[in-house]
Amino acid sequence: MFFPMTEFDFIKKIRSQANARGAPVGLLRGIGDDAAVLKSIAGGNLVISTDLLVEGIDFRRSTGQPNQLGHKALAVSLSDIAAMGARPRWTLLSIGVPGDVWDTGFIDQFYEGFFQLADRFGVALIGGDLSRTPERIVINSIAIGESLADRDVFRTGAKPGDQIYVTGFLGDAAAGLRLIERGARLHNDNPSAADTNSIDHLLRRHLQPEPRVGWGLLIGDQQLATAMIDISDGLSSDLNHLCDESKVGALIDSSSIPIDQLVTEICGRRALDPLMLALHGGEDFELLFTVKPENISNLPKRVDGVSVTRIGEIRDSSHGVQISEGSKIWKLEPGGWEHFKG
Repeated sequence: MFFPMTEFDFIKKIRSQANARGAPVGLLRGIGDDAAVLKSIAGGNLVISTDLLVEGIDFRRSTGQPNQLGHKALAVSLSDIAAMGARPRWTLLSIGVPGDVWDTGFIDQFYEGFFQLADRFGVALIGGDLSRTPERIVINSIAIGESLADRDVFRTGAKPGDQIYVTGFLGDAAAGLRLIERGARLHNDNPSAADTNSIDHLLRRHLQPEPRVGWGLLIGDQQLATAMIDISDGLSSDLNHLCDESKVGALIDSSSIPIDQLVTEICGRRALDPLMLALHGGEDFELLFTVKPENISNLPKRVDGVSVTRIGEIRDSSHGVQISEGSKIWKLEPGGWEHFKG
């Protein structure tokens, strides 16, 4: 039976859970004061990112479990840190929930999923806030990472001739979302369970995305990439973002885009286009990065079991961002997610 507690009791509970994980590296003062105090590595940089998740826009309470939402709230921020080539260290989490949600076990399960992912990457919760909202859940996740001086990877360094790579598969999360919209639900809600069901695998790719922390660290530490971004809005949009910032163009090969065979099979049975999902679907949270030709041989084939694929080449800005399909080349317009799209 669930017994409601005050917000102050809950904050004490979360503080206790965070402290039980030991004193994280560089933390001088954590939960309990007006602000956290961090000591950075000598000569290093702090890398900070924040993400906002709003019920009804970024997620639906009815389609997933609270622990999956807790996982995703942290995962999207860790993905941003990975895209900078940095190591995630600390996190702050603020959440607002309606009264009817507070009076259930939702928030406990939410933090359970959050802590499970944090523990995997050695990330410490060092603060946050809690509030009541009228109707919808609102979540703000902040992640702080560290990088060595001059090892950060920005979106601005791509040059003509650089090769374009992506980690993992594209389109999985979008396929999972389409399945959810058509009524599919997980057969196994355990976030750590192996996906023996193909539909479960795709649903989980949307509900519980995996940040590519290992790839981000390797790319940053070994200075392998000239520019990098995580694919949150969709390949078409995020490639355009990177090219805009670097003031370059690009040509990608549609046949080289890594699409999971599961997505191809699911799309074939449901009249969906797997290439469109890979280009515009978003929320895969894979890494898109550019590499100088002389550094390609230094790229490993896999990191943490996740492969990497060359999909194209950076060109002069006069070409714009293009995609080839056989002998046909066409302009690749941003077609991913926009919050205020007309």
